Amino acid sequence: MAASDMRDPDAPPVHLQPLSLLLVFAGGAFGTLARFGAEEWAATRVPGWPWATWAVNIVGSLILGALMAGLAAAGPDTGVRQRIRLLAGVGFCGGLTTYSAFAGEVVARIDSGDLAIAIVYAALTIVACVAAAAAGHRLGVVWGARRRGSPS
Repeated sequence: MAASDMRDPDAPPVHLQPLSLLLVFAGGAFGTLARFGAEEWAATRVPGWPWATWAVNIVGSLILGALMAGLAAAGPDTGVRQRIRLLAGVGFCGGLTTYSAFAGEVVARIDSGDLAIAIVYAALTIVACVAAAAAGHRLGVVWGARRRGSPS
């Protein structure tokens, strides 16, 4: 019987367990603080373009891609791997990245008459985030293969 099949049938689902909620909350708090710090730093140094949002979304995509692939390569989503996923993936990366700020920045540029800038920003963000997630995934696969001692 697989470890994932040995879960107590009377236990609440993972997303309702107090430890899971605490891990997501803690990771989310740190991710949100990191995003806030990036926004504060960029606002005074590179005004006029949403560099902080762009950067945190790309970095978050890279981290999440690497994390999910690495954890999947390490074994089933149980125990420590599940807690790492909840803390770092759902919590930290979820708090760090921001689709709402990205969408708001695109709409703000459209509203100010900068349609071309809005389109370029949206396209660059999507392409960069997907590329970062793919690169992160590849890093996670390589890491997982090295942990298992097999070629990637």
